[in-house]
Amino acid sequence: GDVTEFTRAVTMCSAGSAYPKDTFPTQKAVLYVPSLQELVTVLDKALRSHFSSVTVSIVDCPDLTVNPWNVASPGLCGSPRIADVGGVPNLIPLVNKENIPYFDLDVVAKECELPGALVVGAGAGSSRFVGVNCELMPNVKTASDTDSGQNRSMFSKVSVEDGSCVHAEYSSKEFSLLANLFLCEGQPGKVLKVEASCRTGPTNFVTVMRQGLASHFGTKPVGLGGAFLINSGKAKLHVMPTFSETALQTDEDVAKWLKFYEVNAPLTCLSVFISHDPDLDLRVEHTHCFSEHGEGGHYHYDTTPDEVSYVGYYVPAEYIFRIGRPKVTHNVGRD
Repeated sequence: GDVTEFTRAVTMCSAGSAYPKDTFPTQKAVLYVPSLQELVTVLDKALRSHFSSVTVSIVDCPDLTVNPWNVASPGLCGSPRIADVGGVPNLIPLVNKENIPYFDLDVVAKECELPGALVVGAGAGSSRFVGVNCELMPNVKTASDTDSGQNRSMFSKVSVEDGSCVHAEYSSKEFSLLANLFLCEGQPGKVLKVEASCRTGPTNFVTVMRQGLASHFGTKPVGLGGAFLINSGKAKLHVMPTFSETALQTDEDVAKWLKFYEVNAPLTCLSVFISHDPDLDLRVEHTHCFSEHGEGGHYHYDTTPDEVSYVGYYVPAEYIFRIGRPKVTHNVGRD
């Protein structure tokens, strides 16, 4: 996983603001890609430590454009890669409102050497587009020379009137501050199908898988991206409110600032995680959920262990691209 620095100049913004200052050039690293069969074995073992019913298998990716998945392309295959864009230090301890970094998903796809890619994952929505800080569920077939693409993204914001979660369609390809993204050609192909229900351990679905990969593969970085459904039960999510006016110095400060909601299944969750950070200052896991019943946000864990059921499709990524990496960093607020 040698990290290579790109020498070309990077402009990330279609909207005309300068590429954020105080960032490193884009970095690219090769990830370790185990066989799907090895991943089946590792994920099955990890999930059995925390769920009473587990099935991990290799299947042909179903058409994910249909309800309840509603992904912008049918499949998760073809040149899979992940991107970590910006980072939590752009948000915490304080946002620099004079220099908020804005990014564009079409440009990110090109920067990841895959123009026209399907891009899904978790990030921060553009406060200048929505009017307020918000959670973004990016879900876009990006534009290419031959195709304008498709945008099925959603966002969640905190209502200024009553503090409720407002969840709606997001028609821009702009985001800000940070994102963790899975990119691919959106093609059919072989994928991992992960099913787990009735949680018996303390750790959430995604973290169990990531820790399982980490303990098996050690310092070989294995990255997975895809989508999963929470079919039954409820989940704890957060939505970021208006930018904090006071510095958030600790994880406790962040938790007091965030707005938490317990939301109902079914939830469609866009998910990216990596087993080991090859010194790129990564957020190692990030999942955002959307729904058709007006609820969505950043996934923490299910709150109904006896009732919960998960089914997901994942693909191992071949590369990671680190875009707009902040030069000043810390580890607060990465949960």
